[in-house]
Amino acid sequence: MKLARFTLTDDSVIRSGIVKDKVIQEFTGDLFATLTLTGKTFPLENVRFLAPLMPRHIIGIGKNFVGESVEKPTVPEMPILFFKPLNTVIGPGDKVLLPHGTEEIKFESELAVIIGKTAKNIEPGQVNEIIFGYTVANDFGVSHYFHPEGHWTIGKAFDTFCPLGPVIETEFDYRSARIQATVNDLVKQDSLIERIITPIDVMISYISKFMTLMQGDVILTGTPAGADMVRDGDIVDCYIEGIGHLRNIVSASN
Repeated sequence: MKLARFTLTDDSVIRSGIVKDKVIQEFTGDLFATLTLTGKTFPLENVRFLAPLMPRHIIGIGKNFVGESVEKPTVPEMPILFFKPLNTVIGPGDKVLLPHGTEEIKFESELAVIIGKTAKNIEPGQVNEIIFGYTVANDFGVSHYFHPEGHWTIGKAFDTFCPLGPVIETEFDYRSARIQATVNDLVKQDSLIERIITPIDVMISYISKFMTLMQGDVILTGTPAGADMVRDGDIVDCYIEGIGHLRNIVSASN
């Protein structure tokens, strides 16, 4: 099931819906509980997709992919993890703003996991029980704000630096997923998720050992080789088959 938040081209009311074929069926209710269809259906050409949820927390992992011909290293005992604040979240079609004084930033096409249940100290075998669904993310960063001692928080935290969308797919096998990205229609990333270093179930289990995972948390699972720098006017299109395209333009700040 593909779940979305959206507005219509002729009004600004934020609605929720189920995407089916070329229409979206509006629903009300709690995204993580009971959904009630309103009976209203809208053609997709009349819809503007928003970020499919406003997360509770956003946790990312760094340096978590290897190339197709590279031997995988041992899963690290302590993965590189970081937080992104909620002000980073935007939706499909929204502008990614360059920080003042910065001419280029780095995009990273990623699979994002949405947590559906509160969980603490879970084992990898229990992770599927707490996953609600999946969406596409673009984890932007600006490297000259990465601290020389190792933390990435500032460089990952600028407004608009975490586009999400277009939908949450609740029925998705990430083990066979392919992550792709183009910049101005030029292919930059194209990799199977099996090239991941710390598997998703191990990653989420590890995170649950030091923080309680909550309904609505988003886990960014890492990006494959090919992530690159982009500048004002560049259009980045992140794509995962089965979920969709997340397309954003990079823009100089006003």
